[in-house]
Amino acid sequence: MSDRQLEDGEHPARALAARWSGHLAHGRRRSPHTVRAYVATAHRLIDFLGRHLGEEIGRFTLLNLHATDLRAFLADRRGAGLGASSAAREMSAVRAFLTFAAEEEGNPAQLPRTRATKRPRTLPRPASPSDAIALAEEAGAAAPNDWIGARDLAILLLLYGSGLRVAEAMGLTARVLPMGQAMRVTGKRGKTRIVPLVPAVREAINAYVALCPYPLAGEGRLFVGAKGGPLNPDLVRRAVRGARTRLGLPDSLTPHALRHSFATHLLARGADLRSLQELLGHASLSSTQIYTEVDAARLLDVYRHAHPRA
Repeated sequence: MSDRQLEDGEHPARALAARWSGHLAHGRRRSPHTVRAYVATAHRLIDFLGRHLGEEIGRFTLLNLHATDLRAFLADRRGAGLGASSAAREMSAVRAFLTFAAEEEGNPAQLPRTRATKRPRTLPRPASPSDAIALAEEAGAAAPNDWIGARDLAILLLLYGSGLRVAEAMGLTARVLPMGQAMRVTGKRGKTRIVPLVPAVREAINAYVALCPYPLAGEGRLFVGAKGGPLNPDLVRRAVRGARTRLGLPDSLTPHALRHSFATHLLARGADLRSLQELLGHASLSSTQIYTEVDAARLLDVYRHAHPRA
């Protein structure tokens, strides 16, 4: 398939990137954040190739790149201060964009291959149960009024008690009320799963609902901001940073670390990987297997501190 007729002045590669944006959002059901990040990478690649090759970049150019071109792009990005993990994500987005260009042509080509700098493997750092609870309680106690304090406490207990992502908690609607022993959560790519609600989490959410000055019903958000609109997740992160500082807890204790703690503590108490995969909403078991390494790291740490010969 040849390039479609473009309007005067429309850049062919940028038009391709725009179509890719729609494909990611609607065909692949990627999150808006992922779509923005991937398409931004495509535009950075187009800009770089224009400078690097000295020509207007279209589909033909993209399908005939050499590995040296991609290595030059990667070197340019690393020179701009991109870290190893970010470079790996950048190259993943580049490969996805080039694959889309090839598929639009109707004859997927053998794409040039290059390696991003290998990212160091980092393990999630779980909090202890006492630190997780203390963090949630401190964030709630420091809020400007009682209902916001109850809201922040409920959110953080939910992240730790049920293993939710921050975005999943922010996306909950009032249809989950009244609370039962479990609830349905919509995660990445629109996948739904059932998560447990322990009594402490249910009680915290019910206390927040009772104090909230705004009506919580139907498809409206369960957790709302100070003016009744959708709650900005940055406010939750800010509350955690403040509580963490006041308690002298490590910087690694973020809202997302509460989800890691949920997984690690379940695994330590005998949960099997398949069940943990379902509870976390991981598409692949390999994403869940990292928690076996987290638990092993914890045991080794205990051994080193406790064994006289360690």
